Amino acid sequence: MKIVVIALGKIGLPLAVQFASKGHEVVGVDVNPTIVKAVNEGIEPFPGEAHLQEMLSDLVPAGRLRATTDYADAVPGADAVVLVVPLFVDADAKPDFGWMDAATAELARHLTPGTLVSYETTLPVGTTRDRWKPALEAGSGLVEGEDFHLVFSPERVLTGRVFEDLRKYPKLVGGLSPAGAKLAVEFYEAVLDFDDRPDLQRGNGVWDLGSAEASELAKLAETTYRDVNIGLANQFARYAATVGIDIYQVIDASNSQPYSHIHQPGIAVGGHCIPVYPRLYLWNDPAATVVRAAREANAGMPDYTIGLLEGAHGSLEGARVVVLGAAYRGGVKETAFSGVFAAVDALTSRGATALVHDPMYTDEELEKLGFVPYHLGEAVEAAVVQANHAEYASLTPADLPGVRTFIDGRRVSSAEQWTGVTYRVIGKA
Repeated sequence: MKIVVIALGKIGLPLAVQFASKGHEVVGVDVNPTIVKAVNEGIEPFPGEAHLQEMLSDLVPAGRLRATTDYADAVPGADAVVLVVPLFVDADAKPDFGWMDAATAELARHLTPGTLVSYETTLPVGTTRDRWKPALEAGSGLVEGEDFHLVFSPERVLTGRVFEDLRKYPKLVGGLSPAGAKLAVEFYEAVLDFDDRPDLQRGNGVWDLGSAEASELAKLAETTYRDVNIGLANQFARYAATVGIDIYQVIDASNSQPYSHIHQPGIAVGGHCIPVYPRLYLWNDPAATVVRAAREANAGMPDYTIGLLEGAHGSLEGARVVVLGAAYRGGVKETAFSGVFAAVDALTSRGATALVHDPMYTDEELEKLGFVPYHLGEAVEAAVVQANHAEYASLTPADLPGVRTFIDGRRVSSAEQWTGVTYRVIGKA
């Protein structure tokens, strides 16, 4: 098959590589010429994705994968087009379709009969049918269900382990017609491999959910569940700390029963997915009070954590405080919706001098994000762990000269490592 992948980001490029590794001709489209140039040179444009560089090194020289900024070069004659263009959400939970609309318009201009079009970007329910179908038909002059087929198939992977996750989880598809869904099942079966999953009654593989709307909701539901669960864990943690209970023992005890799956509390919920997709769900279902309450609870955790610091340390006026971790989670160089922003704001509002450290970022990169960089070994009065980087598990007071208070927002350390320092963790008195 000739396959086109639109948007060669941290999900799209590994997808393109995966498709090419199965013997297909793959063309990636991206508006960023720097990314296109790197891909065509067989160089990964971003670090941290397992196996990506080695696969690029094989596939690009073999002529199986190339990239372009030109839709006219890539799209005509394609058997399948997969779009993974970002969708953004503003502070009021309103989706911003700007980038996706632009990509869809360009795709439509060059769409030819016989193409399967699959959107993988997480969307509000109804978007595939009500927005993308009319846009593609108007721009191409073709008729969906006759000249081309349109489906929704959400990505379900985490950056850093995309190839592993593609094998591990069922690939969900939902079409606008049975014929489109059948084509999508055949397509994804031809480009993906699946691990054996005896725990799944339906078995691992490509699952047709019966409609694009069901497939859209499945992705929103699985991610919103995580946000609500974390919100509940954070509520438990905040209460437990007021009555002298260790919430982590409670969670372990509760989860020993097979119907309890309580997640871990923490300083923040970040990334492109968990903080965003509940807002997309709320766009469809504004009466979802449980979802809204959990999102508000999680959004308030950075300020709550700085409040813990203030309670343990005393006034933060004039104090030098380092936030450990700019990334939204450990081992990933990405700050999307990271708790670092709210933590720095909360420190600044209390009169502290907020510093930021992250082993994955240079001083220049931290400064571009608006932060004052901190280096281990410099004097500081307090520290707050925001990202669970592996490097932070071995920190001691010697790394933070002068530290009096250490707030472990991700439970990466232990009180034993902080002799002579006030050590606090979310969910413990």
